[in-house]
Amino acid sequence: MSNQVPMEKKVLNENQLIANELRAKFHEHGILCLNLISSPGSGKTTLLERTLASFEPKRRVVVLTGDLQTENDAKRLARFGFPVRQIVTGGTCHLDARMVEKHLQEWPLESFDLLLIENVGNLVCPSSYDLGENAKVVILSVTEGEDKPLKYPSIFFKSELMVLSKMDLLPYVPFDAETAKQNARTIHPGMEIVEVSCQTGDGFHQWLKWIETKMATVKQTEVSA
Repeated sequence: MSNQVPMEKKVLNENQLIANELRAKFHEHGILCLNLISSPGSGKTTLLERTLASFEPKRRVVVLTGDLQTENDAKRLARFGFPVRQIVTGGTCHLDARMVEKHLQEWPLESFDLLLIENVGNLVCPSSYDLGENAKVVILSVTEGEDKPLKYPSIFFKSELMVLSKMDLLPYVPFDAETAKQNARTIHPGMEIVEVSCQTGDGFHQWLKWIETKMATVKQTEVSA
């Protein structure tokens, strides 16, 4: 046990160095990088599908999607015509900065403005690994418990935005949306929250507006630098 903590610190330190290098490169090229994190089945891939479907074909966006096995998500997302790569972790419960760096190698950074990263379905491990992102986005569906922010505080504390998904199911499940939002803001008082249904489209404009606002901020920072 005595060697476990130093080894973990070494791994995280090495990851942070690569993440910092990625962040600097993203900043240099005016790229907004979002790291999407949630439990399995919360609707991350569906959210990305609807997001990509809303973009014009000329939009300069690329997607990295992580899973333990299979390339199913990449196949789903590639249907919209944007560059997509699958990161198969082979059992690792999170993405790390080196994986992102490796899978970006063949994409010139000057060729895109928005990088969407779909992390492995997990609320614990991904919270410890910086990927060089501008912001973490945590997704909580109404089919889960409204106490998830209290059970998994780290990821809710580190995320700028919570997407409350599958809102169309709210009449059919015992989920208190106001309690969920209150719990999230107990952990992270400044957290922004949007409520969406990918099936009906309700609230989806708020999610897209949030992305556009973040992109404008990145571009403004790039110009001022």
